[in-house]
Amino acid sequence: MVSTLRLFIYWIMAAILVAVIFLYYEFNPVEHAFFPPCLFYKYTGLHCPGCGAQRALHQLLHGNFREAFRFNALLLLMIPYLSLGFVLSIRTHLLGLGFETLPQAYRNPKVIAGLLTLVCLFWILRNIPMAPFNWLAPQ
Repeated sequence: MVSTLRLFIYWIMAAILVAVIFLYYEFNPVEHAFFPPCLFYKYTGLHCPGCGAQRALHQLLHGNFREAFRFNALLLLMIPYLSLGFVLSIRTHLLGLGFETLPQAYRNPKVIAGLLTLVCLFWILRNIPMAPFNWLAPQ
């Protein structure tokens, strides 16, 4: 049985998630200054793996997949994996199941190391100032 407090917390988290999605749908991060800038880019001039993610999310919510891919290709490719992992984690916690009930793709150290390697490669490659690598930088 799920405790009332735990259920309340999940409903609050769901409401916050819906509010954030609405915010990114309604307001373009390019046009509104209340979205936080990337501090890594601001201080180093290099793109982090998350650079362009806010703009990509806005474009994705409007169905502009090409534009979203242009801003952050890794985010667009990782959304299905991350979304399913999020849903499975919530289900696991709500039902009081153990971590071991998650699929191997979400708890296997080799998979996690592979994803970390992919993120690091994306980070390095998008900062090489020549084609085709600069196509990975937010446009």
